[in-house]
Amino acid sequence: MLIYDNALWLLLAALLLDALIGDPDWLWRRLPHPVVGIGSIISILDDSLNRPTMTAGQRKAGGLITLLLLVFGGLGLGSALESISGQIPFGDILIVIVTTVFLAQNSLYRHVAAVRDGLEQSGLEGGRKAVAMIVGRDPNQLDEAGVSRAAIESCSENFSDGVVAPVFWFALFGLPGLLAYKAVNTADSMIGHKNETYREFGWASARFDDLINLPASRLSGLFIALSAPLAYGSPRKSLTCIIRDAGKHRSPNAGWPEAAMAGALDIALAGPRVYPGQTVDDPYLNEAGRKEATANDIDRAGMVMIGACVIQGLTIGLLAAVAA
Repeated sequence: MLIYDNALWLLLAALLLDALIGDPDWLWRRLPHPVVGIGSIISILDDSLNRPTMTAGQRKAGGLITLLLLVFGGLGLGSALESISGQIPFGDILIVIVTTVFLAQNSLYRHVAAVRDGLEQSGLEGGRKAVAMIVGRDPNQLDEAGVSRAAIESCSENFSDGVVAPVFWFALFGLPGLLAYKAVNTADSMIGHKNETYREFGWASARFDDLINLPASRLSGLFIALSAPLAYGSPRKSLTCIIRDAGKHRSPNAGWPEAAMAGALDIALAGPRVYPGQTVDDPYLNEAGRKEATANDIDRAGMVMIGACVIQGLTIGLLAAVAA
């Protein structure tokens, strides 16, 4: 159920605004980004409810409390902002601006394009430096193909997490849904790790993040597949790759957009990877595809992502027109 009658039109306006200006560097150099604020709250809860002296059960309970505080905090703040917007002149502008802040179309494209530019302008070291900004794996272990694949995988997965999922939850529940989603997703990135420190404390956030990203990951795979012709690829091959390979990924969600992109570009993604202190020996997605990815493939992935964003925007516009 939509929170207000023109929610989808406001969402479409936010998508357009984000596509045009993204996250202005001049602004966030002077002000803390709201996601940084969410991260600070999570850090405080981590320090308070995940102390080494606690038992595993206590840390697990602390993780559940953290999740509940984040979800209800996001819902409450979103509801408050919607209430304020209804009481001030041009309150819809407030909704659009807040929504834009939590979308990542423009910033994701720029970060991925920076890897392409780094490879083309400064060679392997330039690519490694740029890709280290968007992936967790050890960049020093990556050759040019590894850097390119890492950038493309990040583009695919973050299109789902950073673009489609926020849009999906706003479309259903307005700002409360969007802010609650971003709080949980930020928690997953910070504490949803299967290591000694966070195995118990982060389990609730990690599992709930998996759950709330299920719809968006499937939609993102579809949007990417439909945009495959922009990279001279085949939607049918992309969809086939999703059906065949998405389940091979260790994540219940990331495999969908990554398999879609692998099929769209006809390259192999995922596979063995090296993270600091850990080697992951995962199967490839689209194993028969070309493994020697290049900077040109990053550019092709960017074009597919742009097309997928356009398809999502058109979908929101169509739904808004139907609901009017």
